[in-house]
Order: sequence, then C-alpha cells, then structure tokens
Amino acid sequence: MSDELGTERYLRLTVELTVEVQDIGALQAAALKEIEHPDADLDDDERREQAEMVSADETGATALQWLIEPDHVLGLIEHVDQVEPREAVLGVEPSDGPSDEDDEHDHDH
Repeated sequence: MSDELGTERYLRLTVELTVEVQDIGALQAAALKEIEHPDADLDDDERREQAEMVSADETGATALQWLIEPDHVLGLIEHVDQVEPREAVLGVEPSDGPSDEDDEHDHDH
C-alpha cells in the first residue's frame, strides 16, 4: 500500500527452487487433504478433477503445486514490512535434478 495516490511500485519476484521428492505417496496424500479441505473453494466436480490429476501425476508436481502458498514467498524477504502480495502465479514441473549452477549458488540466510 502506498502513502500517496499514484506512487505504487510493483516488483515481480522470480524464484526457482529444485526439490527432491522422497515420498511421493505422502506428498500426494497431503495434496489430497488440501483439495478436500472446505477452504479449498472448489465444487465437487473440481475437487474430483483435481484429486484425479494429483493421483495420476507420478512426478508429484501437481501435488506439490497444491501445497505451496505463493504468498509465503514473501516470508523469504527479511526486514520488510511494507510489502503486500497482489498476484501470485505458481508453476511446478518435473526436473532432472539440481543443475551444476544450483550448487554454486546455494545460500544460507
């Protein structure tokens, strides 16, 4: 939120994260629990469709997408209180594993 009208500033964050799925069944079960949760804002047909997609995806990408809250990415930004999420777009896709570049850029904050 801005102090003055017309002074809004927007920044688009791009985050790339590679994760290792160690238990696909547990990942899918957690996603299915989220899909069934009353706050999921889905009708019965949408719940069924999403549950089928999660169960059929052997990579776990569809399940993981259900478990990531894009707004939580703002938690990665320390010492900033005046940031308000406006739009969140999330994509999860299969990967062949960490790239050599990933090893060079590991950071502990």
